Amino acid sequence: MSIFPKPLVQRAELLLDDTRKAKLKIAVAESCTGGLISALFTEIPGSSDVFERGFIVYSNDAKRDMLGVPGDLIADMGAVSEPVARTMAEGALNHSRAHLSVSVTGVAGPGGGTPMKPVGMVHFGAARRGRNITHEVHEFGPLEREEIRMKSVEVALILLASMI
Repeated sequence: MSIFPKPLVQRAELLLDDTRKAKLKIAVAESCTGGLISALFTEIPGSSDVFERGFIVYSNDAKRDMLGVPGDLIADMGAVSEPVARTMAEGALNHSRAHLSVSVTGVAGPGGGTPMKPVGMVHFGAARRGRNITHEVHEFGPLEREEIRMKSVEVALILLASMI
């Protein structure tokens, strides 16, 4: 039995199939989702030929150490920001053999929100080697933590699909 809703698993299966047909590999950089995207991909048998690796970079130190996000960028803009999301997506490509990447950084709550970065605000970066990095920001509030995280997984899949 899956911890993920069936439609989400089916969407991930289609994404993996499309990525496989395009002969591409995926890497993910996850902060507020804490590995849910990686867990979804690895729940699907045979995903290892497409899902290259996942970076769970929940702390700012992890973002710096594993993805090369500059500490001054995090200090100046905050971890939940467009520049950090873009740099995370780029770092996932630079530190892997993947062709596509997606990054997720946000405030899943229930605490930690501010007027400028409320609970439910999530920034996404999506990258493909040789192309510009894209960015989206979504505000999923007011939802519960689990719902924000699952909605973030869904958006990440859509962004990856758009990069194929």
